[in-house]
Amino acid sequence: MSTAPKPEWLLRASAVLWYGVAVAGLWAFGFYIAALYGVGLLGGDLSRWNRVLPEGHGYVAGDLRGNLALGAHLTLAFIVTLGGALQLVPQIRARAPWLHRWNGRLFVVAAVVAAASGVFIALTRGAVAGIYMTLGNALNAALVLTFAALAWRTARARAFIRHRRWALRLFVVINAVWFYRLGMMLWFAVHQGPVGHTAAFDGPFDIFLAFAHVLLPLAILELYLAAGAQGGARAKGAMAALLLVLSLATAAGVLLVVMGMWLPRL
Repeated sequence: MSTAPKPEWLLRASAVLWYGVAVAGLWAFGFYIAALYGVGLLGGDLSRWNRVLPEGHGYVAGDLRGNLALGAHLTLAFIVTLGGALQLVPQIRARAPWLHRWNGRLFVVAAVVAAASGVFIALTRGAVAGIYMTLGNALNAALVLTFAALAWRTARARAFIRHRRWALRLFVVINAVWFYRLGMMLWFAVHQGPVGHTAAFDGPFDIFLAFAHVLLPLAILELYLAAGAQGGARAKGAMAALLLVLSLATAAGVLLVVMGMWLPRL
């Protein structure tokens, strides 16, 4: 009798591994948001917001509307980053369905308002990282709003299989800014420098990443969903191997961004 792990088990185990690495990275991102921007707000030092954000995009004296929009965007990003990961824990869904429902409602509302406030900030304060990144962010916002509506609608209809798929898609696209940072740091580390990047964010790699940070994780999710639902043993095994590689890449990206980008700014 063969004792080799079944493809279904390998696929599930590799997905759990990637999820564990991603949660660690996302919560590190949430801590960074709280430590940089939250501490500045609670301590009355709003100039702290300008450590990273360029002039005119952080705290701007006299711009109450823009500052409130930015504060709301950052607060909701913190909520989405920490709370979104909890929605994917099956034990919470099984043992505390009320928590899953209410956290899910908070997650969807926070995601929608975060996306809308991001678009508002871009329209009123201009592009932060060039026109291509602005277009990529607009695409991301449109997908967030679409997936949030479909996740909410399928949940209310108690179509839980379809709800899970839309919720996973929402989870991926709302965390696109996190994927962006990991992708950039990994690229720079592999090439030992900012190859394909310019100060205006219009280099070849900048243009690619402006859209890939939204569409590439989403495409990988679709492959995972297809392999799980319709794939044979080979497809499941190949997807499990891909997720293993992505887990290692995600772990490396998290380490690079924490040590090279987040901690030095705190």
